This record gives sequence, structure tokens and C-alpha cells, in this order.
Amino acid sequence: MKYENNWESLNARPVPEWFGDAKFGIFIHWGIYSVPAYAPKGTYAEWYWNAIEEREEYNPNQVKFREFHKKFYGDKVQYPDFVNDFKAELFDADEWAKVFERSGAKYINLVSKHHDGYTLYKSDYTPGWNSVDVGPHRDFCRELKDALDKTDVRFGVYHSVYEWYHPLYLKDPEEYALKHLIPMLKEIVEKYQPATLFTDGEWEHPSSVWHSTEFLQWLYNESSVKDFIVPNDRWGSETRGKLGGNFTSEYGYVDGDSTHGGTEAEQTYDRPNEECRGIGGSFGFNRIENPDDYLSSKELVHMLIDLVSRGSNFLLNIGPTADGRIPVIMQQKLFDIGDWLKVNGEGIYASRKYKISSDDSIRYTKSKDGKTIYAFLLKFPFGEVTLNDVDYDPQLKAQLLGGEADIKIENDGGKMKLVFPPINPDNLACQHAYCIKLFK
Repeated sequence: MKYENNWESLNARPVPEWFGDAKFGIFIHWGIYSVPAYAPKGTYAEWYWNAIEEREEYNPNQVKFREFHKKFYGDKVQYPDFVNDFKAELFDADEWAKVFERSGAKYINLVSKHHDGYTLYKSDYTPGWNSVDVGPHRDFCRELKDALDKTDVRFGVYHSVYEWYHPLYLKDPEEYALKHLIPMLKEIVEKYQPATLFTDGEWEHPSSVWHSTEFLQWLYNESSVKDFIVPNDRWGSETRGKLGGNFTSEYGYVDGDSTHGGTEAEQTYDRPNEECRGIGGSFGFNRIENPDDYLSSKELVHMLIDLVSRGSNFLLNIGPTADGRIPVIMQQKLFDIGDWLKVNGEGIYASRKYKISSDDSIRYTKSKDGKTIYAFLLKFPFGEVTLNDVDYDPQLKAQLLGGEADIKIENDGGKMKLVFPPINPDNLACQHAYCIKLFK
């Protein structure tokens, strides 16, 4: 099928099935902003440059950014100067790939360029402002893609459509899009063949200014990745949750509002979608966040279950340090999720939405063929549990993933009641939530 240069045609392109099967991905915010690595709690460290500049207020905590910068770096140090300290001397792509594989993630989105315009690869459109020309003198997109190609984790990229201080953007956004943005997007797509393309920073102009439909027409019809790439919905001020590839929310919100529901638990879409958020309050590494500012492993597992039960993917962000390390606390959270998925992944990967649970402590998914139902119990199953959203069927069998307990099924007013023998949760390797497989 050939796609035309309009949203009606482009929106008809199905999101490739692999994305709906993957369920869990890793976001990676890493760049020059990882040097100061600071933001007032609850704000984004990757916005450091924007926050310290004397311009229209974006962040109500902007004064705190400026006070921090003046205290620790002085008036003479400018944001671009931080590139000299972005050395990434401890970065090891193969080690990162092992972490992602162990986490159970099936794809990653590396921030190839944030709003500061600095790229983590050598681009013809960022001479003197990329990780090969200045700073670490390494192509991180290439190193990480090559490492991930040896695993079952797909390589993908995030790419900001706008740049805060690019002279051409400040002069003429549409000319910037035609001469800088679109050629640059085509460059990174053909150079690294990413499985995902997470655009961002689109909100200042409608998609017509960015020439988004022209690019997507090329992406779907002519690019080398046309059969498998998954772009998102951030292509213009009018597009989030409405137009594009997979629909995205961020910390539970669509474009800063509650258009589709205010929290992750309320998000509903009619096509594949993805929630992104950090383990803490920032995407880029924030040195002042402490363990209490991070979600617990249990909270992260429950969030994954809840999102998948609603037909969504979970894109969980990590913020590496300027020297190239994934903070140990973040690694531990990822490993805990991975350990849980080793036991319970059957009910997560390649699953589909079954129905929204009427019980706050239970979530559901189903297999693609609809023959198997998975019930996730968010609380330890003491004695018995009635699944009020599953009709009683005497032909069904019940199995606790990760355990060999003989679970009996009884009729409770036409609903499925599960009766458990004594079980030891320490032996189940699924301490955060328990998955019951219902099958014939």
C-alpha cells in the first residue's frame, strides 16, 4: 500500500505487530545535561540549558536552576562549555545491552538529540556539536545499535524536532524544518535503521510547519525501515493522542493535560500506545534525587501490569551519568522487573487487552488467540480469590505461573473462584504480583 501526504492516509498505516507484542521498553536520556545533572525535584534535568537562560519562563522552578548554576559554576560558564566534561569514559555498549536484556525490555529509545541540539552521533547537520566532533569523540548510536543487534532488544531513537537556540529555527521554523529537521531525520533513519522513532518538542507549531506528513510519507513508502519502524504521535501541536503512529502519554498525561484520562490507570486508546516516565521525577540524571524519590520495584511492576492490561506499552526511562554509567539503583530496579518477567512474562509479552478489571487488586490480559486468560493478583492470594470479571467455565484450568500449587476452580455466582492451597511466596520468584493462567 502506498501512503499519501495527508493524515487520513498516514493514520491508516497499522502499527507493526512487534510493538504491540513487546510491551516493555527502556528510554535513555543522556547527553551534555548529564554533566550538571541537576533539577529541582519534580522537574526535568535535561531542561537545564533552557532553565538557566534569561528568556520566557518555562519552569516555575527556573530561579533554582539559575541559583544552582551561579553557585557551582559561576557566571562565565555557559551550557555549551559542559561538553568538555561529557567524557563518557566508562561507557560500555555491551554492558548496557546486557542490562537491557536482563531487564526483560524488548526495545530501547536512545535520545539521539534533545532540545539542546547536541547529537550522540556524527551528523552532517550538527558540525562541531555532536559526540564525535566534541566531547567523548564517540558515536554512541552506532556503538549501542551494534551491541543490541547481538541481543533480542531492538534499537530505537528519540529525536527532538526543535532546538532551543538553533539560529535558523529562531529565524524561520518552517525553513528550519525543510533544511535541517527533515534531512536530519532521514539521515538518522538510514544511518542506523531504528525500530522506533520517538519525536518530541513538536508543540510550538502545527504539523504543517514541521512538514510532518511529507516526512512520514517518505518513512512509510521509501525508507529502508518502512516495514517495521514505529513512529509516535508527536508531529505537531495538534497531533498527540490523535495522529501518527503509536500514541504516547508522559507521566500519565497527554500533552500536559488529561484529554484521555489524568493518570496511567485511566488512559484509553483505540490503537497501540505507550506511557513513558522516569524511575524518579526526572528523565535526565538528577543528582539530588534520593531513593525515596524513586518508584519501588513493586510499584514499577504494578505499573507495567496495569498499562499492559489496558493495551499499552511501558517505556521506562533511565538517566545515565556523564561518565557513561547506568546508576546502580536504576540497574537494580531493571533487574527486579526482569526477574519478575522471567516467571510471569507469558502473561505480558504478546498479550492483548481482555477487559478492565472491576477489582483494584486484579488486572487481566489474554493471549492473541483469545483462548488463554491471565489474571494478575496484585496482592498475595490468601485462601481464595473470586475473579468477578471472568465467567465460570468448568472446562478451564488454573495454573499459578512460577508455582506448582494445585489451584481449584469453583462457581461463585457464575464467576470464577480460585481456591489456593498453602503456598510460600518466597519460592515463587514473583513477589510483586502473582499471575494465574486460565486455559483449557
